[in-house]
Amino acid sequence: MKVFDKLMELPILRIFNPFYKKYKEMLLYLFFGGLSFIVSIATYACFNVGMGINELIANILSWIITVMFAFLTNRVWVFQSPTDSVQAFIKQMFVFYSGRVITLVVEEAILLVFITWLGFNSMLIKVIAQVIVIVLNYVISKLVVFKERS
Repeated sequence: MKVFDKLMELPILRIFNPFYKKYKEMLLYLFFGGLSFIVSIATYACFNVGMGINELIANILSWIITVMFAFLTNRVWVFQSPTDSVQAFIKQMFVFYSGRVITLVVEEAILLVFITWLGFNSMLIKVIAQVIVIVLNYVISKLVVFKERS
């Protein structure tokens, strides 16, 4: 992403440029994954804690918002994966959302077991589940959705 590349050229940040260039994709994923984490936790807290919506339903509502945000940021800035047609874009989006559905099922299972059945703190379990999901989402995005085409 040009914005981040330009930031790394600032005199105060130039010392980190070699590290940034070497690990650019992972650093950008951590940055935007962190933002997605915040979106997910904030929207979940709003739905579950603020509105009193059941944790599994609140998680699905949060997931919808977070995945829209994550698709755009991952596509544009992290994996820099433009498409050359509407059909290719729709296919890319479908594969992205399909991968996210897999991790949604994992996250819902974690919430079901630890919150619904065992009564653990909702926000604590949501945070732990999000860490697991972020790692799984990176692997799916890197290896399946935005893999480099040869």
